[in-house]
Amino acid sequence: MSLLGSYYGRWMNRWEESLCFRATNRVVRPFDWGLDWASRWPHARELSRNGDTPKEWLLRMSRRAIEQSDEFFAHRTPEVFELHGPVLRFMSNVETPYPENNVVHGQWFPGKDRSRAAIVLPHWNAPGQAHNALAQGFQRFGVSALRLSLPYHDYRMPAELERADYAVSSNVSRTIDATRQAVLDIRCAVDWLERQGAKKIAIVGTSLGSCYAFLASAHDDRLRVNAFNHCSTYFADVVWTGLSTIHVRQGLEEQLDLETLRELWMAISPVSFFGKFAALPKKSLFLYAKYDTTFLPSLSEDTLRRCQEYGLDHKVVALPCGHYTLGETPFKFLDGYHLISFVLRNLGRA
Repeated sequence: MSLLGSYYGRWMNRWEESLCFRATNRVVRPFDWGLDWASRWPHARELSRNGDTPKEWLLRMSRRAIEQSDEFFAHRTPEVFELHGPVLRFMSNVETPYPENNVVHGQWFPGKDRSRAAIVLPHWNAPGQAHNALAQGFQRFGVSALRLSLPYHDYRMPAELERADYAVSSNVSRTIDATRQAVLDIRCAVDWLERQGAKKIAIVGTSLGSCYAFLASAHDDRLRVNAFNHCSTYFADVVWTGLSTIHVRQGLEEQLDLETLRELWMAISPVSFFGKFAALPKKSLFLYAKYDTTFLPSLSEDTLRRCQEYGLDHKVVALPCGHYTLGETPFKFLDGYHLISFVLRNLGRA
């Protein structure tokens, strides 16, 4: 690396850290296996514990969820979709103890061409209006967009929280449950878009939303065009190594090491479903940041190796910024250009 490149990297890392640590309300929560959450999943009854330790049982549950992922991520179309002005609401397939979280919230940006639509998934801890500009960008080019709130985020956040801690936390099973809920919510949203006349549907996910998007797309052949804004193979590795999840790791590491956590969260890791994803006709954009301190570049590069290995029809874009700086000028405009242009170019041929 040149002297100029080394200086740029240090400067970018300092910028990343300043943006990351502006938040002062991160909480280290106690470790919990969360067995009550796991007891509601498919296969829970048939996989009784039979004297297993919590770790042993959850590892068996994770392996079964991967083996029978079509059932684990199976959804049912909600009986009622309510659209009031620009706001779509429907009941999630997954019932949690938090009424707010049980109602899926989407912001609707109808385009001139109702036959083409994009689902926009924001990042972890995104506020309620985040990524609306991206949705509006699709709308300006005639493509309808539905910006979905993630589980435990913004309008779905329980009153006891300041951050979306229940989506990713040191509660092992609740994190899996939130991810499964997100996937089912996305698939229900696709049902609604089809009712609006959409025949070609794209999905655009950022950070945590990118993981959710990959899992949903691997299990739904209606999502033909995909844009993954940040990418990683393993869910656990992002949490364990990321700058923004130091507090989550602190709640986990007294009970688990990375290898065990990786196995426990394998059912919500994209790496487990590359085969399913590759078996479906899809066009994908994988965008990553060269100086990312949350989705480490090595994890993104591992993702790209898998893309090659499985022969995915994909495009790669690497931007010279980090995770947080991707949302700053000028990188946010470059990012938006790549996401929107890729979807527009491919949605017409999907």
